[in-house]
Amino acid sequence: MVDSGYPNRLGYLAPYRGTNYHLRDRRRPGGDPRKERFNYRHSSLCNVVERTFRIWKSRFQILRGMPHYTVRTQRDIIIACAVLHNFIKMFAEDADVFNNGVEQQEDGGDDQDVDPAPEQQNLEAMAMGDLRDYIRDTIWVSEN
Repeated sequence: MVDSGYPNRLGYLAPYRGTNYHLRDRRRPGGDPRKERFNYRHSSLCNVVERTFRIWKSRFQILRGMPHYTVRTQRDIIIACAVLHNFIKMFAEDADVFNNGVEQQEDGGDDQDVDPAPEQQNLEAMAMGDLRDYIRDTIWVSEN
């Protein structure tokens, strides 16, 4: 999930541009109500994700500064932290014992991220747009 400044691309789902997004915006008339509802749900989910990352950053120091890692390595670190966080919540009687662990060694990694060709990016944008429309319609049907 990304904000409206990003294009739809494989793995990136942006809200509809030019459509109400936040709750206070929903009071303005006009626009496609299905797109507005999707954007409202997108906004709500973004808030949950941001709160979750604040919690994880307070627990896992490595998440505070990862820009020198490739996107693929960052993704793997985030997944590992999510799994550890859930494990701690489920099984640790005293979760603080996990906060005093050994610091992780950082390396730059050797995997490279490659941007797809423009034609591929267009296909990905169309696929993500179709997915967004499908989600929009599913939300609309389930709530009406």
